[in-house]
Amino acid sequence: MSLVVWHDGGCPLCRREIALMRRLDRRGAIRFVDVSDPGATCPEDRTELRARFHVQEDGRMLSGAAAFAAMWRAIPLLRPLGLAARNGIMLRLLERAYRAFLIYRPTLQRIAWRVERHRK
Repeated sequence: MSLVVWHDGGCPLCRREIALMRRLDRRGAIRFVDVSDPGATCPEDRTELRARFHVQEDGRMLSGAAAFAAMWRAIPLLRPLGLAARNGIMLRLLERAYRAFLIYRPTLQRIAWRVERHRK
């Protein structure tokens, strides 16, 4: 399986999440691409890649909850969650939760930026 995770390295929430996923990906099964890096080659518009979580699994582009599920399947500890998300009902529930999160994401980003500045 080939898995590429497209993430926004300019977002403090994304940086933290990707740092955790890198630690959990002990087999190195995932290639992480920071779309905020001007040198990164992106398969889609960078704005779209920053707006929603995207993963390329075996050449197929996924976004939102389906993308998270694909990433989870590549990490042994999270694999059961990723497999459960193959159920259509579970995936719809996860997508609904993800869309709700996106509403609050700008506020959470501002909080995370303040925390980062305070720690420096």
